[in-house]
Amino acid sequence: MALRKRTEEHNDKILDVDASMQGTLTFKDPVNLRINGEFEGRLSTKGNLTIGEHAVVKANIDGETIIVAGRINGEIRAQKELRLVPPARILGNIKTPILHVSEGAVLEGYCNMIKESKSAISAADMLTLDQVADYLEVDRSVVVEWADSGKLPATKEGSLWKFERSKIEDWLTSEKIK
Repeated sequence: MALRKRTEEHNDKILDVDASMQGTLTFKDPVNLRINGEFEGRLSTKGNLTIGEHAVVKANIDGETIIVAGRINGEIRAQKELRLVPPARILGNIKTPILHVSEGAVLEGYCNMIKESKSAISAADMLTLDQVADYLEVDRSVVVEWADSGKLPATKEGSLWKFERSKIEDWLTSEKIK
């Protein structure tokens, strides 16, 4: 199995996979992932996912920005955008707010381009006060102080604080830059 990870000058995480793999791959942090071999199973990623020209993928894929040049048999959900470039061949349904299909690429399936409403946030995307404190490695009282002051993105329902995972991750990234 050839698995390469390298860091560019701008600190992007790049992962090239030139192998036959099966199972479930989940990336919680943004990464530039390129699959050039065979993959079977389930793939969930943040950042950019590229399915190379010679790749054969039998999987359900959930990602942010996805570029497909190879073959996919499975459902695809791209949260930001999906690009199909020749000789891409997709057999399965897709869901994405933005779709680019280049001449020579083939899609056989149903396409849904209705953007999901922000109010449809799943329970898995919500964090409790304790989970945020553990995630940020600070005391609960610090999280409450930051949420009360508006420094940390949160909503209060009654006496309970609720946090969206994506907003906490965005906040954390922006705080590391400062």
